[in-house]
Amino acid sequence: MPVIHTHVSVSTTPEQREALKAAYGKAITAVPGKSEGWLMCPFEDNMPIYFGGSDDKPAAYVEVNVFGRSVPSSSWEKLTESIMAALNSTLGIPEDRTYIRYTATTDWGWNGGNF
Repeated sequence: MPVIHTHVSVSTTPEQREALKAAYGKAITAVPGKSEGWLMCPFEDNMPIYFGGSDDKPAAYVEVNVFGRSVPSSSWEKLTESIMAALNSTLGIPEDRTYIRYTATTDWGWNGGNF
């Protein structure tokens, strides 16, 4: 049950969202036991994002949530590289204006119940 929720300060096209979703689908395999088959990717664009007190350049905030108790830090490192590279190449968002927050939890609901 991975979710990669992307908040960006720029406009996105359906093609750009598809490209990011595809990149995320490949990237999520860095987390043991995770695949694109259960990946959810909500996108929010045109969000006012101030970074360092300024909104004059594109910025992104990404939340990555996975079902589980713990994830090796090396998996998070690989995801950071992949997600930031995809945001930069697809939307022109600099890596130094992107934050990614990671969470692993066993508290997940789906299909009318909890795992």
